[in-house]
Amino acid sequence: MDLKRILTTVIGLPLVIAVFIFGNKYVIGSVIFTASIICTYEYFKVIQKVCKPIKWVGYLANILIIFAIILKEEMLIKSILFSVPIVISLLFIQVIVTGMKTTFKDVAYTFLGIFYIPFFLMFLQLIRNLNNGKVLMGYVFVISWATDIFAYLIGRNFGKIKFSSISPKKTVEGCVSGIIGSIIITLVYTLIVNKVLGVEYNYLYVAIITLILSVLSQVGDFAASIIKRFADTKDYGNIIPGHGGMLDRIDSLLFIAPFAYMLFILI
Repeated sequence: MDLKRILTTVIGLPLVIAVFIFGNKYVIGSVIFTASIICTYEYFKVIQKVCKPIKWVGYLANILIIFAIILKEEMLIKSILFSVPIVISLLFIQVIVTGMKTTFKDVAYTFLGIFYIPFFLMFLQLIRNLNNGKVLMGYVFVISWATDIFAYLIGRNFGKIKFSSISPKKTVEGCVSGIIGSIIITLVYTLIVNKVLGVEYNYLYVAIITLILSVLSQVGDFAASIIKRFADTKDYGNIIPGHGGMLDRIDSLLFIAPFAYMLFILI
């Protein structure tokens, strides 16, 4: 395993865990907002090779995360509903004002980035706002990281069957190991949470949720790779040694956040 990758994980993981355990909703929200701004920048930097993204609308859309921190649920839901037509209108106003120098292609890629990054990341803050929100956020991080770590270790050392040409290094063995490993680690996390906090999270439900989210975590990883391949780029950046950009590191995390929120409020 890459030494830089190991050191980054060993140093960075405890820091992230500390922030999300001890930080209040404003601290956590600020971290999510900062990560979203960085990811938005990295996304625009990559796709500007194939289009001219409408950056000011993209950065403005990160306000959704601030709304998730300060607004009550009823007002927040209204804000989310209102944001869709507002964003679309702003994008097409840009096309009109520039006399179609900004193209429909530019609009489409910008719109995708807005709902792929700030909109999806906003759900992390929504999870934080739920009862036992910090514990539930822990599930999202544990599933994402465990899937990534087990898929990487097993796939790198024992993988033989290639999974997809989208990401040639990924193997069937790695993908399956990521799912199994994440279920095991998440059940251990549930055992600790149940014992320490005195809650009674159902192990079967946890296993089912983990299975679903682990698969979606890998879909998120592939989604990020698809965008990079289309733009003929290896990494989104180099801000995190051994991992590339911020978006390279949290691609699976941001992808599973909305689905995790859905499952948590349903189950």
